[in-house]
Amino acid sequence: MAEVDAPPGIDNLESWPGWFVGRESELARLDAAVTAGGPVVVAAVHGLGGIGKSSLAAYWVGTRPHGFAPIVWIHANSPEGVEWGLARFAARLQPTFAETRTVEDLAERGLQWLATHTRWLLILDNVENPADIVPVLARARTGRVLITGRLSVPWQPGTVVISLNVLDAAEAEQLLVGLVTAAGPRDLDGASELCKALGYLPLAIEQAGAYLAQQRFTTLRAYLQLLQAQPGLTLDRAAVGTDPQRTIARIWQVTLDRIAETDPDAVELLRTLSWYAPDNIPLTLCHGMAKQATIDAALGILAAYNMITPDTDGAGLSIHRLVQSVARTPDPTDPHRAAAAIQRAHNRAAETLRVALPDHEDPGTWSTWRAVLPHIDAITGHPITSDESITARVAMIRSRTGLFLSGQGMHASAITHHKQALADFERFAGPDHPNTLTCRNNLAYAYELAGRTAEAIPLYEQTLASRERVLGVEHLKTLLSRNNLAYAYQSARRLDAAIPLYERTLTDRDRALGPDHPDTLTSRNNLAYAYELAGQIDEAISLFERTLTDTERVLGPDHPDTLGSRNNLANVYESAGRTAEAIPLFEQALADRERVLGPDHPDTLTSRNNLASAYQSAGRTAEAIPLYERTLADFERALGPNHPNTLTSRNNLASAYQSAGRTAEAIPLYERTLAERDRVFGSDHPDTLGCQSSLGRVYESSGRIDEAISLLEQAFAGLERVLGPGSPKTGAARNNLAVAYRSAGQIDEAIPLFERTVADCERVLGPDHPDTLTSRNNLASAYESAGRTTEAISLLKQVIADFERVLGPNHPNTLTSRNNLAVARKNLPFEKGRA
Repeated sequence: MAEVDAPPGIDNLESWPGWFVGRESELARLDAAVTAGGPVVVAAVHGLGGIGKSSLAAYWVGTRPHGFAPIVWIHANSPEGVEWGLARFAARLQPTFAETRTVEDLAERGLQWLATHTRWLLILDNVENPADIVPVLARARTGRVLITGRLSVPWQPGTVVISLNVLDAAEAEQLLVGLVTAAGPRDLDGASELCKALGYLPLAIEQAGAYLAQQRFTTLRAYLQLLQAQPGLTLDRAAVGTDPQRTIARIWQVTLDRIAETDPDAVELLRTLSWYAPDNIPLTLCHGMAKQATIDAALGILAAYNMITPDTDGAGLSIHRLVQSVARTPDPTDPHRAAAAIQRAHNRAAETLRVALPDHEDPGTWSTWRAVLPHIDAITGHPITSDESITARVAMIRSRTGLFLSGQGMHASAITHHKQALADFERFAGPDHPNTLTCRNNLAYAYELAGRTAEAIPLYEQTLASRERVLGVEHLKTLLSRNNLAYAYQSARRLDAAIPLYERTLTDRDRALGPDHPDTLTSRNNLAYAYELAGQIDEAISLFERTLTDTERVLGPDHPDTLGSRNNLANVYESAGRTAEAIPLFEQALADRERVLGPDHPDTLTSRNNLASAYQSAGRTAEAIPLYERTLADFERALGPNHPNTLTSRNNLASAYQSAGRTAEAIPLYERTLAERDRVFGSDHPDTLGCQSSLGRVYESSGRIDEAISLLEQAFAGLERVLGPGSPKTGAARNNLAVAYRSAGQIDEAIPLFERTVADCERVLGPDHPDTLTSRNNLASAYESAGRTTEAISLLKQVIADFERVLGPNHPNTLTSRNNLAVARKNLPFEKGRA
């Protein structure tokens, strides 16, 4: 064959799609490879089936000025295909000679010609097995060879390997629009969403575009809905006149046939992984499914066929969303998509994920939680079969995920998971099953953390009643439910209902578990806190002191519960105005937590915040602010900028800036905190409304009266509606609104609010609480502004005496009240008379 020249016109170049978009970098790489000197396998283009490998090769060959001839295109998906392709090439070289020779002879003559000529271009398209083309590559060394295939395997030295990915969003939409509008204008609403749903995969877009071009009464959104409802059927639907074997579903079936011949476990693994999110699937999930050697082998072959893509950091992998969608959809004509196999894969995926979920309370696990959250959303978001074992696993995943999300302040998502978990367990396990009761308790807890106490309480009440009936009144879980209900009553400021429940729970735990059991100590702590909120400060202090003593004795001085007890005692001392006793305890609690838990543990950061608050209460603002600043920076780094603790820390720093007169620094912090709380918690959450009130207060102090009154009226109305008129937060908002009214000269509106605030503080906090004394000072100031100077002076004298007794003669609040008294005395009318 060496003496035979290639006649003109024998090229058998495959056509490329009429609409070809993008791929500029890949085309440039092919240009560079072709111009390289010396005999070389030009390039191996690999990627997922349907990614556009053949189209890229055909477009490059047909449009670039490469100067090679002849062009020999061989469908190389089997040894027979390679042989037939070489034979047909030889037949084109010598048509008459071909009539007397076998296919084997012709193939040999075609290969001889390539080995003895130059400047030819050979395309080996869709290579399934590298061994099929080894003889060709060994002998055809004088031209250029372009290989396409699904396998990402090494070929031979000098090969330029090009990995083909999906189109970018703009290119995908350009391709779809071009195909759909080829026959005339169309409604293109939903084009970008459809491209995204198709995963920007060229063949899927071509398939959809061709079908829509024919079905002119089918809109893009209708096709998108069909794709979402029936992905397998839709991805197996070809337009009239196109090759039915060139649909996405059929192409991937061929690939899985090949993989199954080598490693059936790989097909099972792909089905399982298809229930997770498409991107960043942790390898730890994969290795939880079987022995590591088995999984590694399966992952290797799936990656080789581009059915999965390893992440660059080696910690995870990705799967095209359409591969997943097809793999999850039963099809009796596809051996890889039997309904039983798909259900088995779903069960395996759910169980692997359930086992992989770590402790939601350990901050060291939070990065793991964040990594698996998209996969939790995926497996809980797909339609679930009626298999109770699968439903139970998914419900457990939802329940544990809800607890993590609640702790992260993601209340809406947490409630969604808890509600579905409860509904699932109620449906297949019954209303009194232990898991159902746990789910109902957890949903109540999520509502409570979200500030939706009115929805939490009935659920807690129902759970308690069920546990008392099913388990008995003294069962430990019954006692836990009673404690939880008491806490919810407490959150709703129904202390008259909370305290008897706490007292009963403490009595029952003391009798059932003993006075030194950790649960008994927790009950004593909870009752003490309820007493504190009810203004029974002496009873609260006595219980807190006893709890700390017992906790130190039973658990040791460094146990986390002991450190918490010390912090709680310090808090009640501060609430009682005994700041001088509170501060050393806060300092000790912080030092111990830093030593035992580490400087970045959330409890340590809480202790630092509490110490800063105590410094601020004591008028030591210059010491408080650096602590607040450090705590905020640490919370942002450790928990993220939107975690509830971070938002609280930012709010506290703003308050300290405000106390120090640094209003310009306080306002942006309050505004940012309010925006984030509104987004994370919702506009009716008590923390959001409380921040709104604080922002209104600082607006008032900076002279922005109209803005202040508007915010404060909204905040006060919201808190009164959500928490009730007796809540301390409602009282603080009422006081702030009264201050704003006074500043605006609306004294008649201010005085009733101040009087009500004083009455509530005296009732709830006690007559000597610092907040009560501050409220009296504010009322006196309003009396003085209204010209009721005699009443103002009388009240201020009492306030000063109380401040001196509770906080000391040099406390800033004492000095402020003393100054207010001096001003009021100057405003008394001076009247002359005879001695």
